[in-house]
Amino acid sequence: MESVAATPVDPAAAERLLTSLRESEALLEGHFLLSSGRHAGRYVQCAKMLQWPERAAAACRDLARQARAGGAAWDLVVGPAMGGITLAYELGRALGVRAVFAERDPAGGFLLRRGFAVAPGERVLVAEDVVTTGRSAFEVVEMLEAAGAGAVGVACLVDRSAGGHPFGGRPFHRLAELEIPSWEPAECPLCREDAAGPPLKPGSRPTVG
Repeated sequence: MESVAATPVDPAAAERLLTSLRESEALLEGHFLLSSGRHAGRYVQCAKMLQWPERAAAACRDLARQARAGGAAWDLVVGPAMGGITLAYELGRALGVRAVFAERDPAGGFLLRRGFAVAPGERVLVAEDVVTTGRSAFEVVEMLEAAGAGAVGVACLVDRSAGGHPFGGRPFHRLAELEIPSWEPAECPLCREDAAGPPLKPGSRPTVG
């Protein structure tokens, strides 16, 4: 597969998103256990912003404009449950295409249920709220490609991958980049503070232990 660089962030769209996140109290401060197993002092809970339909629609209109950059066209949007369901729906509406969600397979990875399917060769955009390691979104990408999808890309609201491209050169669109320091549990300064309790786990994917 030909490598594709991540789409550059539009500063105006990034500022609109960050303002909406702040106004909806979706940028959390505290002591958090991330789905990667690392600890952080801040967490982005996009669901608090996406609960407001107008905010969700505005962010997805910006994300759709970026996903169409260079004349790219998409046939389907897929969001990993649960966090990607609302985002996929609104992004599908902004792009004028159908939107479905993928669910976790007890055997590992993701699958499509409820009669959802991908037609051979369909161009599919995976919608994710926040990308850090990109693990969940990449599992959806692998499932879609195994199901016969054509081009597969990823679109997210917030990119926390620190300038990385965790999707193997596939198209990667993001509204904003946000650097949030994180630590391995043994190195976490928050764990060493007397007043800090155990880290909260606001994410939805179980930590593998």
